[in-house]
Amino acid sequence: MTTLAEIEQHTKAFADARDVLTARVQDLEAELESVKRRRLRGIKHAVRAAQESRDRLHAAIEAAPELFVKPRTLVISGVRVGFQKGKGQIVFDDPERVVRLIRKHLPEQADALVAVKETPVKKALGNLSVAELKRIGVTVEETGDQVVIKPTDSEVDKLVSALLKEAEQIEEEAA
Repeated sequence: MTTLAEIEQHTKAFADARDVLTARVQDLEAELESVKRRRLRGIKHAVRAAQESRDRLHAAIEAAPELFVKPRTLVISGVRVGFQKGKGQIVFDDPERVVRLIRKHLPEQADALVAVKETPVKKALGNLSVAELKRIGVTVEETGDQVVIKPTDSEVDKLVSALLKEAEQIEEEAA
């Protein structure tokens, strides 16, 4: 049978092991913060250089749409470049008017096109034809060709974004 003294010994051993673990994790976090601070300047410089390079690439693609007729995009050095059809943006000035016109012209679709709070549902409106949108006072903007620059290895982008976010937090804390 286990005694209270044995439980106390096991508890003490567990507490000691947890203290060691906590100290090692804190050491690791401190070391990581130090490394981040040392590398931050270089990362910021690399981000600026990548952005400038992306801007030059964007301008070059925009200046040569004839190179992207068929196919409209190409993968070069692991980056998809070219043009794609814009997804468009649903725009309306007066949501109440759009709701009234939906109820008038498209009553059978009103539940899907109008949210309970009486505002048009942009996602559902995106499924309507241009003629239907026009009838209910909605216009679609930015549907022309748009430049595409999309790295195929987005994991690197996620890592860079996370590092930059952490770097900003470190700078804010230091200030």
